[in-house]
Amino acid sequence: MILPLEGYKVLDLSRTLAGPYATMMLSDMGAEVIKVEEPKSGDESRRFVPPHWNGESCYFLSANRNKKGITVNLKSPEGIEFIKKLVHKADVVVENFRTGTMEKLGIGYDVLKEINPKIVFCSISGFGRTGPEKDKAGYDVLLQAYGGLMSITGTEDIPVKAGMSIADLSAGMFAAFSIVSALMGVQKNGVGQYLDVSLLDCQVALLNHMATGYMANGLYPKRMGTAHGTLVPYGGFKTKDSDVVVAVGNDGLWNKFCEALEWSDLLADKRFTYNKDRVANREVLEKILSDRLLEMETNVIISKLDVYGVPCGLIQNIEQVMTSPQVRARNMMVEIKHPNIPNLKVPAFPVKFSGTPIVVKSPPPLLGQHTNELLTELGYTEAMIKNLREQEVI
Repeated sequence: MILPLEGYKVLDLSRTLAGPYATMMLSDMGAEVIKVEEPKSGDESRRFVPPHWNGESCYFLSANRNKKGITVNLKSPEGIEFIKKLVHKADVVVENFRTGTMEKLGIGYDVLKEINPKIVFCSISGFGRTGPEKDKAGYDVLLQAYGGLMSITGTEDIPVKAGMSIADLSAGMFAAFSIVSALMGVQKNGVGQYLDVSLLDCQVALLNHMATGYMANGLYPKRMGTAHGTLVPYGGFKTKDSDVVVAVGNDGLWNKFCEALEWSDLLADKRFTYNKDRVANREVLEKILSDRLLEMETNVIISKLDVYGVPCGLIQNIEQVMTSPQVRARNMMVEIKHPNIPNLKVPAFPVKFSGTPIVVKSPPPLLGQHTNELLTELGYTEAMIKNLREQEVI
């Protein structure tokens, strides 16, 4: 069986993370992704500060596998002509320039759909291509703040961003899903379409029940550290030797929680019988639990709760995650052969396909690695390619 997106060609003009992550998902599923970079400088993430691995940016390595890499000067007429020839044979174009840039370059959607009516044109930006703030630059931390995430993340006095680039990554995932959906639309309708993906919109979508709750009663959740606004106990606690997370998601689990730890007094306490009572008496209960759990070792807590099926676990660091038996069993780190990095390992595609397992075929490309190959496929001669290089078009 062939991979789901084999036979599709994606022209990736994006850089940094949201766009490259989206196109990496497509490439993992079999699409031929052609990554377009500036000559000499390339994707800016190639130059991001450490960590580096044998001189290569780990930031770039993590979002660009399974792609072909070419360099094109988009400010030159010859470079734009090259792009248009690629679009003629492509199914998807992905870009994340500032609003209006593609139009100024002469390769906006209105131009490209005349070249290829079936093209799916995905535009990724911080605030979207319409609205009063469409011209603002969008960076992950800005959108975490602007999109409400930081208002509900951290402690009461200190808002914090998520440790990972969640605004970029979630936008990339929404973009990949939308592109695949649009490609299905091409099969049914015979024409492509324009996809306007906004990091802000994606953050609003992730607010989920919190946004709906605000619309219902005008109240919004406060920053509560690892605690949950509507469930108690639910979050992190310090133990005698480290930290533990418990997730008592319903009254049945509360009963098991108390039984597992042999806390019959809490089970009998009417202040904590039902979740609504535990939420109302949050401060009292969390103080009791914090004091008791602080006297116990983490492995003892987890072993007791596991027997009763109460969700719990360590707050693991990256090393613990990478060496976790469960993560290893799920093959979530994949090794790629790279010309400069022996034993390069990156996180794998997370979904397991029973009939068409995702296979990593190639490492992130070196800068301009496939330029000659693709130019030759389009009919350019060696002399023409040499001339383009001399003119710094490629």
